[in-house]
Amino acid sequence: MIDPKPAAPSAESDAPRTKKRRFGGTVAQIRSALKFYKVLAYLTGAMLLLLCAELIARYGFGSYLYAGGTDALTGQPFGFGFADAEPAGVIGGVNLSVMVLIVHGWMYVVYLMATFRLWSLMRWSFTKMIVLALGGVVPFLSFIVEKKFHREVEAELAANPAASKRY
Repeated sequence: MIDPKPAAPSAESDAPRTKKRRFGGTVAQIRSALKFYKVLAYLTGAMLLLLCAELIARYGFGSYLYAGGTDALTGQPFGFGFADAEPAGVIGGVNLSVMVLIVHGWMYVVYLMATFRLWSLMRWSFTKMIVLALGGVVPFLSFIVEKKFHREVEAELAANPAASKRY
């Protein structure tokens, strides 16, 4: 009867196996997505800070930011500045406070598209997508998150120069 013996370990099985990193696109696509995300992170963060200042002016001081129009009390032309919200302090002017709300809202939508593109190309976990998305609604977080993930993307690209595409 022959005694079963374990197979002799080969030279390639002794080497530590590292999982090969796979991206969802090429390095050029990832760098493009990273640049687009970086621009949107800074713009959305700046608009969010402007939105916070506008909300403080509105709810803290009862004022809107107006451009143009006529002063409701004196009938004089109104140039640029804060005016009473209730009753309306300016007639016929452009309410810049509302414009800030609208611009930030649409910019956040584009920011979400940029985060989704970067997230899908890097093939990260869903938790990272949530953190990236929160960057556009928590003041100052977009600047912090952008810096952290920018470093992480650059490190992953440098560590995996020959990583293959997903498709």
